[in-house]
Amino acid sequence: MSRLIPSLRRFAANTLDLCRRVPMLPVVVLSAVPVALLWSVRPWGVAPWAHAVPFDPSLGQWLVVALVLYTVADMVRGMVEDLRNGQVGIDLLAVLALLSTMSVGEYWASWAVVLMITSGEAIEAYAEAKAESSLTALMQAAPQTAHVVTLPGVDGHARQAAGEDGFRHVAAASASAGASASAAGTDRAGTGDVAAHYRTVPADQVDLGDVIVVLPGETVPVDGELLSGSATLDLSAINGEPMPREAFAGARVMSGAVNSSTTLTMRATEKAADSQYQRIVQLVAAAQESRPAVVRTADRLAVPFTILSLLIAGAAWFMSGTPTRFAQVLVLATPCPLLIAAPVAYIAGTGRLAKSGILIKTQDVLENLGRVTHVFFDKTGTLTVKQPQVVRVEMLPGSGTRLDEDHVLMMAGVVEGYSVHILSKGIEKAGREATARLNSRFAAGQRRCPERDLPGHGRDYPVVRDVREDSGKGVSGEVNGHMVRVGRLSFANTNADGFQPVSPAIPASPANPAATAAAHASASMSEHEARTRFGVLAADEMASYVSIDGALVARIVMRDVPRDNARESLRRLHGLGVGTLTMLTGDKRASAHVIAEEVGIDEVHAELFPEDKVAAVRRATEGEGNAVTMMVGDGVNDAPVLAVADLGVAMTDGTSTAASESAQIVIMNDDIASVPRAIAIARRTKKVMLQAVVLGLALAVVGMTAAAFDLIPVVVGAFLQEAIDVVSILWALTALLDRD
Repeated sequence: MSRLIPSLRRFAANTLDLCRRVPMLPVVVLSAVPVALLWSVRPWGVAPWAHAVPFDPSLGQWLVVALVLYTVADMVRGMVEDLRNGQVGIDLLAVLALLSTMSVGEYWASWAVVLMITSGEAIEAYAEAKAESSLTALMQAAPQTAHVVTLPGVDGHARQAAGEDGFRHVAAASASAGASASAAGTDRAGTGDVAAHYRTVPADQVDLGDVIVVLPGETVPVDGELLSGSATLDLSAINGEPMPREAFAGARVMSGAVNSSTTLTMRATEKAADSQYQRIVQLVAAAQESRPAVVRTADRLAVPFTILSLLIAGAAWFMSGTPTRFAQVLVLATPCPLLIAAPVAYIAGTGRLAKSGILIKTQDVLENLGRVTHVFFDKTGTLTVKQPQVVRVEMLPGSGTRLDEDHVLMMAGVVEGYSVHILSKGIEKAGREATARLNSRFAAGQRRCPERDLPGHGRDYPVVRDVREDSGKGVSGEVNGHMVRVGRLSFANTNADGFQPVSPAIPASPANPAATAAAHASASMSEHEARTRFGVLAADEMASYVSIDGALVARIVMRDVPRDNARESLRRLHGLGVGTLTMLTGDKRASAHVIAEEVGIDEVHAELFPEDKVAAVRRATEGEGNAVTMMVGDGVNDAPVLAVADLGVAMTDGTSTAASESAQIVIMNDDIASVPRAIAIARRTKKVMLQAVVLGLALAVVGMTAAAFDLIPVVVGAFLQEAIDVVSILWALTALLDRD
């Protein structure tokens, strides 16, 4: 019983919503009662014209006539409006069915056709609402209000309180602050001191530069810059990322993110209409409102279907000699599979893409997605991760150090955490992992390590001091009492006086070879000797060198690492029938071929300038006949080549602009697996649409043929037509199901 009540409430709410969308539906349904009660009532007796014209409805039948005339007038008005908008109005069959059933005296059939039309509109409204559920969820989750800080001296408040001379008057500011605080306190009574310093306004009233407070659990209203020291943000509504992301002062904060920690403060850098979340909503809405070519073709096919229906109905009338047969056929003639099922399937497909974090700009893109035959990929950041990753640590042979690889990574990672160099993030990440391993070893009881007596040993985070970065060279600092230098070999191997060492001549001592080896290990070495002892790097590798306490001890080897799911994603593309996968990159040829072999790329074009990439895609687009080309890149650096491809796909993590001018498709979750998923969804959507259309039209033709031979009575035919519509639309809605 406890489960039944909520279900009944949901049913009642859905029914009321349908009645609001189609107000004629309850009118038609409830009219059945007075029509039945007044079916034989004729207070006026026999109509004066009954002898000349066989048209003498009873009072109940006049109610049906009124419903028919209202419905016909409304449909004719809709047909005219469709023609004005460039669409073919083909409700002619329904109009003829209404008029023909009424003219032959089949009033219950006329009532059934009216019910069929109104319930069809209700089914269409329900189907579209179901298919647009992703957009509805987006709209409902859109941030509505913002808390603008009103403290004196804060940008937005200072602008309001400043005088004509450009200076803020202290007295005025104080008074204004007091008034604002009082108002805020009234609006947010009981929320503490924080609420006394902001005012809550609609999100679209936030100005550029306003300082905004976002409380825990609230949604960020506009794009901005984080002023708080740190914040934990849930970006699942933007890019589908399941885990919260930590952001630090100065980071970009996007509208639609949910504050998952303590109260944060930010400065607005975009207005609400230009912010990230609104761009996403606008993209999805524009895509669902557009009409793809296949749906426009379905509209045009409705015209010959109308002609076919009229021919069958006319032939049935001619062969039988009774006009009732004409009405019998027309009540079963439904273009609904073409008019409703086709667009509902495509709206459902668009919604599924949006739910998967894939945004398209028009539904024509959805149709072309299913026909892709050649996919081009950028390398760095698309097939590989965003930054180079650490693959190993090589200790300098003969260095004599007691430190191991984890100690080197920990120290290097700590100082690299303060760097802005492109390689720093990969080393910092590896350093955090090494620190965790060292801490776990310490917690497990391992105390016999070289660091046991130094400051910071056993701490969760090392003791760091005096970190400095020399731009383009490297970064240095003191970690746990050691002087650490990380960067180019010339930087890491530099003496305290700033000069490169020159290897001294150390005479060999036959009597004491161990002493000779120790002397070689402790002596500074030249850059050439260091490279010789380390060995040659592979073509796709790069290295940062590490010295500790003035002695070169190791190098950290890094490379572009393929995404974990890149190979599987490309294998699935081949499985979907995509013929050619090509890499376009400005990187070195040897490095590009290594990545291509690892992920399963068919063709490699390396050492390209942007114009070379454009030329390569243009040749494929123009020279492969009916081929549909797709270019997958980051949407910013690859803007020209994204524009020239049939389909441009921008892969982002939600932190770059969704409404890229050059890309027709935006992947918001930065997942390369979304590329084959998008193609699979597009193909299934088109398949479901065609199945719904063919199934509906086939059933309609079979029904009309049976009615032409008087096998289906006119009233039964009207209800049977409604069943055909329901089957067709429900089949179209299966495009929402995840069966890829």
